[in-house]
Amino acid sequence: MRLLVFARAPVAGQAKTRLIPALGAEGAARLHGRLLRRALEAASGSGAGPVELWCAPDCSHDFLRACEREFECRLQAQPDGDLGQRMRVALEAGLPAVLLGSDAPGLTGATVRAAAAALERGNDCVVVPALDGGYVLIGLAVPAPRLFEGIGWGGDRVLEQTRRRCRQLGLRFVELPPCPDIDRPEDLVHCPPALLRGLMIAP
Repeated sequence: MRLLVFARAPVAGQAKTRLIPALGAEGAARLHGRLLRRALEAASGSGAGPVELWCAPDCSHDFLRACEREFECRLQAQPDGDLGQRMRVALEAGLPAVLLGSDAPGLTGATVRAAAAALERGNDCVVVPALDGGYVLIGLAVPAPRLFEGIGWGGDRVLEQTRRRCRQLGLRFVELPPCPDIDRPEDLVHCPPALLRGLMIAP
């Protein structure tokens, strides 16, 4: 079972830009780095399989190289295309695979193990919904390139559209309990205090 973590390099002004009004550019980048480390801890701690860190825009950032050493994960550059195209390429490089984002601190090793087990039980697709209409984890056991077509990435109907596409494609689909992600200032209430330590939050 391949375990994939998708993340951008924690560059100020480029990472977690929607959090900049609350944390500033440097603070948003620092939080992004902490969230990424937490995602890698969940993936590597799950014991479900080898971990790959799929990086954007490339794998050259020192923080990403440090993560490679600390978590013994393999770095891969994300391909071109929209989010769906990039996830499809990463997942279908070798199935079965579970892909998780780097902005959901509630994802744990147990969650990752549960997702892997769902695929091993014969399901074709597994997701962990977010609270904003998207999802924070998706796993695939079979090729399904059309699963990622026609999805309004970044909107509040991603999960609904994914459910519909699974039905259209005849995929055996299962959802695990939802988990909040940290995208906007109002999401910071879901962030563990330890991850916010030392960051100045605007009122």
